[in-house]
Amino acid sequence: MAGRDVVTAIYYHPEAYTTSGPKLMGRNAAGESFLRGFLLYSQTDEFWVLVQRPEHAQHFANAVQSAGRKEPVKVVDKSSMAALPRAGVVYFPGPGIDQHAYQRAAYGHAAWSLCGITHTTSSAGAMDALANLITAPVQPWDAVICTSTAVKDNVSRLLQAQVDYLKDRLGMTALVLPQLPVIPLGIHTVDFAYTADQKAAARTALGVPSDALVVLFMGRLSFHAKAHPLAMYQALELAAKSSGKQVVLVECGWHANTFIQKAYADAAQLACPSVRVLTLDGRKAEDRQTAWAGADVFCSLSDNIQETFGIVPIEAMAAGLPVVVSDWDGYKDTVRDGVDGFRIPTLMPQAGLGGDLANRHALEIDTYDMYCGHTCSLVAVDVPAAAAAFQKLFNSPELRRQMGEAGQKRAQQVYDWKTIIGQYEALWATQTELRIAGAKDLKPLAHPWPARMDPFHAFASYPTQSLTPQTLLTLVDADAPSAIQRVLAYRQLAMVDFAKVILPTEFEITAVLQAAAQAQAAQALLAAIAQERQAFVFRSLAWLLKLGVLKVVS
Repeated sequence: MAGRDVVTAIYYHPEAYTTSGPKLMGRNAAGESFLRGFLLYSQTDEFWVLVQRPEHAQHFANAVQSAGRKEPVKVVDKSSMAALPRAGVVYFPGPGIDQHAYQRAAYGHAAWSLCGITHTTSSAGAMDALANLITAPVQPWDAVICTSTAVKDNVSRLLQAQVDYLKDRLGMTALVLPQLPVIPLGIHTVDFAYTADQKAAARTALGVPSDALVVLFMGRLSFHAKAHPLAMYQALELAAKSSGKQVVLVECGWHANTFIQKAYADAAQLACPSVRVLTLDGRKAEDRQTAWAGADVFCSLSDNIQETFGIVPIEAMAAGLPVVVSDWDGYKDTVRDGVDGFRIPTLMPQAGLGGDLANRHALEIDTYDMYCGHTCSLVAVDVPAAAAAFQKLFNSPELRRQMGEAGQKRAQQVYDWKTIIGQYEALWATQTELRIAGAKDLKPLAHPWPARMDPFHAFASYPTQSLTPQTLLTLVDADAPSAIQRVLAYRQLAMVDFAKVILPTEFEITAVLQAAAQAQAAQALLAAIAQERQAFVFRSLAWLLKLGVLKVVS
């Protein structure tokens, strides 16, 4: 099934697809980059968008127009989700498809497929959402994209722990899981192509002489929640001394506060006094361009569990830079050790020694930031190995060129959105095929979302009696015109009209009250009502009883 045969509705909230918000996180950058790639390379004939608010739909439509696409935009909100089967797949920019599976249940578990994606999986919210997949009504035609093999292993371990718990607690035997395909994040490699003139201008802007070696770190400057910089500082100091080269470290990012800013400055002064350290604001496009264009080597020694993929090494590769990265999470997939750069060994304690860290986080003794920070404090990056990698690169312009060219080619061939969007659309096509094939085997449940049952079932013991098709009803008024006039007058009251979305039309009210001039069974009052509206209007008989216009005949 070709990508053009499958339409995917994008669940769109502007915050998830922009880097212009007040708190820039990796998921925002990934969302913005994905949307741009999707609008550039999608093979769809029409764009579908699922939104919470009308202005979000307009925002999406503007993005489509800005991308030069002429296809129509179909808008769905929560009141019109019945249209989603015409799309077939709904994509969410996060892993929490559990609640969306429940929302789909009212329309049928095979009405459409759901597709989410992992970002960080270490937060309480993300872990709870993933654990809930075991009991939520997800289906084999749903998917949560894992951006790296490392995060897929993490998700699998979490799901297995939840399964083990439910087996022990409830004797659970049946298990239905979504697919967990590994598809990396993408980048726009053209954004990282710099001319010789741009590179020279960047070096001038940095105030760096031609013979100095510029090492770049790009990303949030957060020692507790991104990458602890001490190993990088120590390794650069060792490499600078052993190579005799002038080394400049550019940290292009942003500190959350002055405490963290001072912590970085103090650590650099202590651990790498021979290295000149420059800080650029990574939230500014011009500073990012200067950093990428002016660098000789890229470094990211990530050691944090909040990381799952890590986009910046790929951006560095696209810029033609050799990379020195930790052998950690998604970096294991993206950087070929000895080809595109060097992956530096990492170490952390064996399983069974971190229960107190998890418990402190669970009990909210520690914030999420402290949970990440405490954990990364026990993750080590091999400083001598990093220093050796830097030294090799510092001493060999040819090695820097070879690795830079290899990484650039890999970024263009493997990680450009032009390739990645095709993988998304192939997945969505597979999901659709599975859903169509599996729909016939589904057994509908009376209450597909148990915690959100029909209130007339959930609270069935509250009333004296229930309205049934056999309940005898008649008018309270002497004639139908008088009854109709009363209902229309009541409809003007705010305390009645507030419920207008569940009330019958004037035509339907008239038809029912005319039939009720003679006492009849409730079902008989619907004779003039269109078949597809009869259940709705039958329910509305209780409203007419509430208004005192109809009455029950004993």
